[in-house]
Amino acid sequence: MAKMGKRKAAAEVLFDGKTNLTVEDAVALIKKAATAKFDETVEVAMNLGVDPRHADQMVRGVVTLPNGTGKTVRVAVFARGAKADEAKAAGAEIVGAEDLMERIQGGNIDFDRCIATPDMMPLVGRLGKILGPRNLMPNPKVGTVTMDVATAVKNAKGGEVQFKVEKAGVIHAGVGKVSFDEAKLAENVRAFVDAVTRAKPSGAKGTYVKKVSLSSTMGPGVSVDLASAAGR
Repeated sequence: MAKMGKRKAAAEVLFDGKTNLTVEDAVALIKKAATAKFDETVEVAMNLGVDPRHADQMVRGVVTLPNGTGKTVRVAVFARGAKADEAKAAGAEIVGAEDLMERIQGGNIDFDRCIATPDMMPLVGRLGKILGPRNLMPNPKVGTVTMDVATAVKNAKGGEVQFKVEKAGVIHAGVGKVSFDEAKLAENVRAFVDAVTRAKPSGAKGTYVKKVSLSSTMGPGVSVDLASAAGR
């Protein structure tokens, strides 16, 4: 515990007085403060001026980060026959139908992305209460309900990030690892912010993007200048 205390204190000194930094300065600060014994994830959080309780203010989408996430993504696919074979060939770790449903119902959810062919959705629909809260429910809007399962699997493993606004109007996601160089992290941050900005719903009123902040897994957060986050 003492080591954690020293690390936290050192990080607070580094971050003291720092606010509304450029993306590059924020990334450099986070990398400097990330002293955990593992490769921490760099996370972005966006506070949006929406109320997701209203359907016309829901924000969700998908973006392929130009430099990947640095994370090994395990993919489960609901498919049968030739489509199941395609999913396996594309690198999906888990492929099945009723057997996969039973596996999930039994609490064995050892995957990060779930994909399904359209004909499997009546089966997958029974898992809504399990997959929905974990943001794992296949959805055609983000390309995870598709006949092109091979492409969906490859995208999931190649740096694709899904996002969905939470009740408090916040979206957050991992956009790389602290081991990435600063330019690649900055590029990923801007790609994510751009995707969320373009996903602005019709019902959003007033200021849409209120705040953007960056942090590492174990470190404090720092706010980012909105113009810099937007690449201006």
